[in-house]
Amino acid sequence: MKLVKRTSVLLTTTALVGLLAACGGNSNDNQQAGAEKLKKISLFQSKVEIAEPLEALAETYKKETGNEVEVWGSAGDAYMTQLQAKLAAGEGPTIFSVGTGAEANKFKSYYADLSNEAFAKNIAPDMALKDGDKIVGVPYGVEGFGLVYNKSLVDPKDVKDLASFTKTLEKFKAEGKNGLSLSQEAYFLIGHIINTPFALQSDPQGYIEKLNKGEVKMADTKEFQEFAKFMEAIKTNTVNPMEVKYDTQMGDFATGKTAMVHQGNWSYGMLSDYGDLGFEVGMMALPLAGNDKIAVGVASNWVVNNKADADQIKAASAFLNWMFTSEAGKKAIVDEFKFIPAMTNIDAANLDPLSQTVFEATKAGQTIPWANNYFPQGVIVNDLAPATQEFFLSKDMTGEQFLKNLDAAWAKGAK
Repeated sequence: MKLVKRTSVLLTTTALVGLLAACGGNSNDNQQAGAEKLKKISLFQSKVEIAEPLEALAETYKKETGNEVEVWGSAGDAYMTQLQAKLAAGEGPTIFSVGTGAEANKFKSYYADLSNEAFAKNIAPDMALKDGDKIVGVPYGVEGFGLVYNKSLVDPKDVKDLASFTKTLEKFKAEGKNGLSLSQEAYFLIGHIINTPFALQSDPQGYIEKLNKGEVKMADTKEFQEFAKFMEAIKTNTVNPMEVKYDTQMGDFATGKTAMVHQGNWSYGMLSDYGDLGFEVGMMALPLAGNDKIAVGVASNWVVNNKADADQIKAASAFLNWMFTSEAGKKAIVDEFKFIPAMTNIDAANLDPLSQTVFEATKAGQTIPWANNYFPQGVIVNDLAPATQEFFLSKDMTGEQFLKNLDAAWAKGAK
């Protein structure tokens, strides 16, 4: 999942609202004829890169409908602290953003039910934020990861299971190329790739809860047993990821020294810096246990504060509906926010090849979830990454021993 640099910003939209004439139903420049006058609402979110275009979108909304949205913004960790304080004091925003997973669970008592809103039916399969059967959050957009590959070197038909995956890595090793690159950063080393065996459980969240309680072990679960064999194949046949940083990983892929990288659609930004690569890139699934779907998830969601008054909740729903159904709103999501849409009614032209793959898989419902959104906080960086580093640095450690070490690391991190 892409790390976003955030800086503090406070943005407000201010302008006079035109008033409908007392008689005759005439409209002025600020109030579209027939548009319903709604209560002013506030919107609080933390992504600094969309702050300015979001404020501009609020101005467009005002011009089209005469209704006001005041946009607040905050930085990184300060956002959560401020959000918690505002909600606790009864001064919370009408609309706010939450991450998927533990962050969303923390605030779920504040979410209005959006299940019956017009835009809800357009949320892509399995991408809505839910509380039980209720839709309570609308995704910003989606991101996805899997095996990013050089189409001149790799045919997905040749990477369908553990045996063909291993054979492919062995072939490239014999040719003096790196078949697959992981890199040493925690998420790129283990946080993303271990998502697959979790996501393939019949109930990923339930499995994680049992793992937290010590009721199951990765070492006793077939998908993880096969995952360990994938990791053994990588350890035996590729450049040691402890010698590779993200920049080097993507540079070697861009210059044809590496055939595949386990990465996400965000990595295309670095590839594009190399200009014409001389080959096409694609993204396919890590073929663990017959998996043929890439991992797609939602980093942030819009929710409506159920503690706001009824008129504000109505106005908030109207704004979200406008943002996800109007031409201006849909255009802003794709062209200004630079999101891969999580809505089936939004077309996205000019996406890069990796984002296009993620977008098409999302619309078709051909994805596996980001189970790692539900991991205990900090377990990837503090516990799983050190255990994985030891695996790659210990020449004689088997995949079976690695799994036992992951179980021990998880038990420590889940306390």
